[in-house]
Amino acid sequence: MFTGIIESLGMVTNLTHEEDNLHITIKSDITSELKIDQSVAHNGVCLTVVNINEDNYTVTAIQETLNKTNLNTLKVGDEVNLERAMKLGDRLDGHIVQGHVDQTAICTNIENADGSWFFSFEYDATLNNITIEKGSITVNGTSLTVVNSGKNTFSVAIIPYTYEHTNFKHFKRGTKVNLEFDVLGKYIAKLMHNRI
Repeated sequence: MFTGIIESLGMVTNLTHEEDNLHITIKSDITSELKIDQSVAHNGVCLTVVNINEDNYTVTAIQETLNKTNLNTLKVGDEVNLERAMKLGDRLDGHIVQGHVDQTAICTNIENADGSWFFSFEYDATLNNITIEKGSITVNGTSLTVVNSGKNTFSVAIIPYTYEHTNFKHFKRGTKVNLEFDVLGKYIAKLMHNRI
């Protein structure tokens, strides 16, 4: 379980394919605090640490994960948003995030708003995920509030701190991102879909 509050940025230092799996090696300032078998969210995707070597650690993404996330687009040198699983009893500063990406979206617009930014995204509505105005959404693992919610579009407002401390600063039109929709909204959408 995660909160969507990004702890650190990690840099991809190696990508190794083994059959259908992708081993992703990350250099991070939190590596020294990790241990093997620990869960870490990478752009919102919960992956298990399988190896640690000095300030680098490795996680493995299976084909299912690669098919449903943007991890299959990673290149050596890319920055990844990182969050360790929350501790029981910690403050929940973001919202409840499972680390289970529902689908991807494409960044369609970036608007400078005199000190902050509005990022707009479009996603495939046929997968029956929804956003609501002022509801929660996780974009590349970052807990955010929805503005301008549409049938298959939404925007988020990004403050300078979030911009500097996440990989939002690398987004441009056409950037593919991971989405995890609000867990309560997913249950409601599923119930409504099954009633029709």
